[in-house]
Amino acid sequence: MADVLIVIPAYNEEKNIERVVDNLIFYYPQFDYVVVNDGSKDKTAEICRKKGYHLLDLPVNLGLAGGFQAGLKYAYRNHYQYAIQFDGDGQHRPEFIQAMRDKMDEGYDIVIGSRFVSEKKPRTMRMLGSSLISAAIRLTTGVRIKDPTSGMRMFSRRMMEEFALSLNYGPEPDTISYLLKQGAKVAEVQVKMDERIAGESYLNPVNAAKYMSKMLFSILLIQNFRKRDKRYRRKNGGDER
Repeated sequence: MADVLIVIPAYNEEKNIERVVDNLIFYYPQFDYVVVNDGSKDKTAEICRKKGYHLLDLPVNLGLAGGFQAGLKYAYRNHYQYAIQFDGDGQHRPEFIQAMRDKMDEGYDIVIGSRFVSEKKPRTMRMLGSSLISAAIRLTTGVRIKDPTSGMRMFSRRMMEEFALSLNYGPEPDTISYLLKQGAKVAEVQVKMDERIAGESYLNPVNAAKYMSKMLFSILLIQNFRKRDKRYRRKNGGDER
């Protein structure tokens, strides 16, 4: 068994999922993967079953947070050392996974596949929102995260346990901010990402603006009152650290 599990949350990705998973199977067999079908209404699950992909088939749509948490539970219970969030739309490129894995060996808890470690952030409205989130994280934690909205993130086993055994974790910048406050060590590795080829992204301009506003409010205010769910962790056999 590999020590890295690629967790692929997928909702209505029938036009992309085959290309994404086949690329991993044929060219990156050193990593394990699992597709988390998040109650898709299209043929995503049907394609995965037909192709014999490793599949967690959720009966209802839980959203990105719930789908990703299901994948982290699977990784934790199957004793993987690292798990990486990997989009099912084809934007994330697997050739950068090994570099992120190598960075983890330096003692980090989370490694983010960042588009802006050595490259400048473009001046667009969407990137303006990303810059504001970076500023909010730095203001509240003292840590500079150059690409906080990147969905390509690798987690250590300790972080896997946090996500798997707690109720209130989602793979979003506000959770990264919270974990930094709890002592998590976070690094970034330069990656490149592709544009979505098929299907529609949830983050249209209106939803993107709402998302950025929600993240800023959460990082600047809500995270100050957030508490770890120790009772749930005890019930599920987790460490109370």
